[in-house]
Amino acid sequence: MKRRHLRGLPHPWLSLFMLLIWLLLVNDLSFASLLGGVLLGWLIPLATHRFWPDPPRLSHPLTLLRFALRVLGDIVQANFQMARLILGRSADLQPAFIEYPLDVRHDFTIGLLASTISLTPGTVSADIDRERHLLLIHAFNVVDEQALIETIKTRYERPLQEVFECSTS
Repeated sequence: MKRRHLRGLPHPWLSLFMLLIWLLLVNDLSFASLLGGVLLGWLIPLATHRFWPDPPRLSHPLTLLRFALRVLGDIVQANFQMARLILGRSADLQPAFIEYPLDVRHDFTIGLLASTISLTPGTVSADIDRERHLLLIHAFNVVDEQALIETIKTRYERPLQEVFECSTS
């Protein structure tokens, strides 16, 4: 599916995101910092556009913002849970590999879901089985495999399906 974009600005949302990240990194709102962020936000997507053959369409930016805040909160919470598990008795740990059934089909969305899972301490995406539509996940402590699958579905995969079109095609 080919989509139209502004000539010279192939990924406007990415450009805006890069500008905001740049301004946060330099911690300065001077004209030079703003100009540098605008140039980076324009040139990098322009130079990498050919590597994005079929990017999904962002349909709900506010849901994406809520998703990002949820992920940040989950990362903080998981850090505390991991510290408690590591400092506790190691005999109580139940590490496991689980096969997570994917509902999303678009490569970008699958990659974003796998990255989100790997960013959360205690879980890492290990492999993608495209034929069976499975994501292999290693979790540091799995008490209930089905509960973990449902948590990932409701907290991460379904919001990503809502945010991006082409997620289930």
